[in-house]
Amino acid sequence: MAQDSAKDETQVWNLEKEYWEYVKANDLEKYRALWHDDFVGWPLFSSAPVRKNQVTDWIAANMSKGVKLQSFSIEQLAIQIVRDVAIVHYRIKIVWAGPGPSESNAEVLRATHTWIRTHGAWQIIGGMAAPVNAEGK
Repeated sequence: MAQDSAKDETQVWNLEKEYWEYVKANDLEKYRALWHDDFVGWPLFSSAPVRKNQVTDWIAANMSKGVKLQSFSIEQLAIQIVRDVAIVHYRIKIVWAGPGPSESNAEVLRATHTWIRTHGAWQIIGGMAAPVNAEGK
């Protein structure tokens, strides 16, 4: 059982990395496939919770402005898996490039995702992101 739990934890953390790799590649189709049809969450870009049909809005908005994810670094803080539900908490440092050739912007966020395993595949069913506090935590 512990071996299965460790395997699940590794799989979910790898999916979090894939999430950001899809953002970096502007691959909206693969990014959207990570989300469960019944998803509801509160992303940083929104003043209210959103559903699956809105999860790519922020990527498309960045693309239209010529802003692209240049790099990211995930600080894994906690994961809890209970049967087919996983909750992850992490901080992420993001470096954005653009829109100009010498422009870049770095930010650090706190993120929480709740993943659900259905038919053997993990998908995000809930989440929230927020800026870090004044101490960067």
